[in-house]
Amino acid sequence: MRRTEVYVIGDEEIEAVRRVINAGQLFRYRGGEGGETDKFEQEWAKLIGVQYALAMSSGTGALICGLVGLGVGPGDEVIVPGYTFMASALAVTAAGAVPILAEVDESLTIDPKDVERKITPRTKAIMPVYMLGLPADMDAIMGLAKKHGLRVLEDACQADGGSYKGRRLGSIGDVGGFSFNHFKILVCGEGGVLTTDEVTVYQRALVHHDGGTVFRGHAQHLQIPIWAGLNFRINEILSAILRVQLSRLETILAAVRREKRIMMEELGEVSGLTFSPIHDPEGDCGIHLALLFETEEEARVALAAIHPGLNAFIPLDTDRHVYTNWEPILKKRGAHHPRLDPFNLAEVPVRYSEDMLPQTLSVLGRSVCLMTSATREESELLEVLAATKRALSQRRLSRSL
Repeated sequence: MRRTEVYVIGDEEIEAVRRVINAGQLFRYRGGEGGETDKFEQEWAKLIGVQYALAMSSGTGALICGLVGLGVGPGDEVIVPGYTFMASALAVTAAGAVPILAEVDESLTIDPKDVERKITPRTKAIMPVYMLGLPADMDAIMGLAKKHGLRVLEDACQADGGSYKGRRLGSIGDVGGFSFNHFKILVCGEGGVLTTDEVTVYQRALVHHDGGTVFRGHAQHLQIPIWAGLNFRINEILSAILRVQLSRLETILAAVRREKRIMMEELGEVSGLTFSPIHDPEGDCGIHLALLFETEEEARVALAAIHPGLNAFIPLDTDRHVYTNWEPILKKRGAHHPRLDPFNLAEVPVRYSEDMLPQTLSVLGRSVCLMTSATREESELLEVLAATKRALSQRRLSRSL
């Protein structure tokens, strides 16, 4: 998936960086307490509507620490959709568990029916992923979790600020993970944050994300033992950028949602064109509009007709987001050493194959996604949409003849 520029970034972020550098405190601890990172965590927790937020160096780190926070480890299985960046599955192996791949449905999010088929006595958690800013069917997912006694980690890395039926994504399951790398709604180059309402989950994530926890002032207040953690710490420069980015969030979402509404109104006039189903249109981030076709051939005909200014793509072509390209997972190379490899620690061997999720491959091949912009003038959008409508109508007419 490509994007040539971030949504909105400017002088305010430059000034935030300048402020931190001039203060001379770039580290969040050992003098940085109460600074940019602590403030960002408080602001993010308030936005999402949770008790705790823990900023980190990446969205992947947030997912890993979220799984560790939930107590996921060797012998456990975590159900992950086959359409997501491979980091979703890699976070599972990093926690010592095995990812079980599930289908996505025509909404481009995890299929609850297939999730239930994939549940075993070894299943510990479900990881719905909000690809393209689209909320999953969280009523169904949470119902399955309650029915089978499972935990839910929301991968909201592509859905900063989205919601589902009035609740912010990242506040519905047991823990949420967000990303702020160059290709996300909010950006700081690379960064992430974990959200939860559970103090034990938060403290376990806190310990795991910072190998130096034992030396921090908050160590004496922890209710859990401190183990040998890693380093997913964020720094004050990135947090300062994120605080400015957070102030832009609602404006960005309003702009892209408006563009999506216009796209749907205009393209809805094209005979026979179908939009992919959305579980909560109001909560959808609005960063993409997905079209759904009966065949991949029809999707590719449509793709060729769409104006380049709409940055259209077929999800099946996005390589890194399709499970068939996850070589380390499909070949079960889960760690650098065999004694640490979760696939070698699994009670029951897992089997992967490139054709294991036929529904996913079909849906991804039959979908065409268009990108919205937070900064484009409406006149420019209407111009490229008009050209697209003409081309789509002509293509469909020529095929019918």
